[in-house]
Amino acid sequence: MSDRTRTSSPAASTDAAAADVAAAGAAVSGPRPGRVALEIAVTSLAGARTALAEGADRVELCTALEIGGVTPSQGLAEAAVATGVPVHALVRARGGDFVYDDADLAVMEREVRTLVAAGVAGVVVGALRADGSLDVDAVARLVSAARDAAGARPAELGGPHLDVTVHRAVDRAASPVDAVAALAALGVDRVLTSGGASRARDGLASGVLPDMVAAAGRVEVMAGGGVGLDDVAALVEAGVAAVHLSASTAATTAAAGTPGDGDEDGRSLVSLGSAGATDAYAVTDASVVRAVRAAVDAAAGAARDVAPRTPAPRTP
Repeated sequence: MSDRTRTSSPAASTDAAAADVAAAGAAVSGPRPGRVALEIAVTSLAGARTALAEGADRVELCTALEIGGVTPSQGLAEAAVATGVPVHALVRARGGDFVYDDADLAVMEREVRTLVAAGVAGVVVGALRADGSLDVDAVARLVSAARDAAGARPAELGGPHLDVTVHRAVDRAASPVDAVAALAALGVDRVLTSGGASRARDGLASGVLPDMVAAAGRVEVMAGGGVGLDDVAALVEAGVAAVHLSASTAATTAAAGTPGDGDEDGRSLVSLGSAGATDAYAVTDASVVRAVRAAVDAAAGAARDVAPRTPAPRTP
């Protein structure tokens, strides 16, 4: 998303917000220090409840996950916040690429302010230029809208503390490593990435994901993109601060099928959208969240056990 630079720097606003929270003694949501976080992408109130019950540290809330996600509604955001799980809401006005014009950005600024007012713990944004570089003006514009909105909200809705994550637009960048290296100056807290690949395991194997971890500086790197249970240990070992996945499975409450296919009574499913659409929808699988939570904790524990220690002095 594209943007104009703010008068006060995003980093300064971040520091001021953190100071306000500390002064007020407010609790900051998120994982315990030293713990690798687990974030679950959810599209429903039921998904948020499941993620919370099974040990997720936070959720990324969106709709239309099948196209990479778009901005959730205000009602859904408010309901998810009410569950008590820290909600990080995706702000993406449309599907498709991440090159936005001023009209797109104006809409997303409005969405940011509405979501922050609803009490979300964070927003998830991102934008590219047509040449494949990170659109730093767009990101700064959205960060500014988020920080300003958080600064004006009452303590009962989260007060000034707000996380800003940049999403996987960076994986479409001409240089994902350069894109991540530019984020710290924009006041961003976290980046979600697969290491410039469709799946995080491939970004890890190519060496791009570890390079992004090294280039990120103070910005947390969260690995996501086709993450499965078997990927967790290697991702944690690579030094990511969090693991992200949808943990979803398909469900339906009606006779499912594709348009033109008859159901058991010989009726055809009427298409209400694109060809091949079905009545199936994604639901958050509690068993997957539970298993990945255990895998993340086990991998983080193993990483701490093998961390280099200062050798004891030898006895003369």
